[in-house]
Amino acid sequence: MKRPRDTQRTAVYDAEALVRTMFDRADERGLRVVDVLGSQVTLPMERRFASIDSVQDYVDRVLALNWVRSTWTRAATPIHVRARSGNKAAHYESDCATIAVPEHRNGNAWAFRELVVLHEIAHHLDPSDPEYPTVAPHGPEYVDRYLTLVGEIIGPEAAFVLRTMLLAGGVRLN
Repeated sequence: MKRPRDTQRTAVYDAEALVRTMFDRADERGLRVVDVLGSQVTLPMERRFASIDSVQDYVDRVLALNWVRSTWTRAATPIHVRARSGNKAAHYESDCATIAVPEHRNGNAWAFRELVVLHEIAHHLDPSDPEYPTVAPHGPEYVDRYLTLVGEIIGPEAAFVLRTMLLAGGVRLN
């Protein structure tokens, strides 16, 4: 069985990139208040990671949260975190429950951050059978899981900003 076409992939990545840029600029300027389509929002702090081991520890802690375990049965399946050789993208490997994250390169560790790691955890929590997927990797079901994780773990303000950017980019939500 073939997985449904991933028509929202680019729009999800674009929205996430905008949100990461907003967090980066807030960190650079020391100003956490941003304007989002006419609303002023105070961005919460986003965790950053120093190593693959610290990403692994974070992933383990997220999967151990009671509300995560009670919401998604896949939370009981551990995730392995490994370094990825390229620097362009992080990704999730469903066949072996592995998140691959690009390491620090030339002082840049763009993927060693909470938004990216939660994005990959949301893939892991997909309840459909990895061998016989029934939903698109970045479809509305995925977006709902991602927004829930961001809202509960980073904060509702972060989820509001992400949801707004997703909707502005034409992403369909549940």
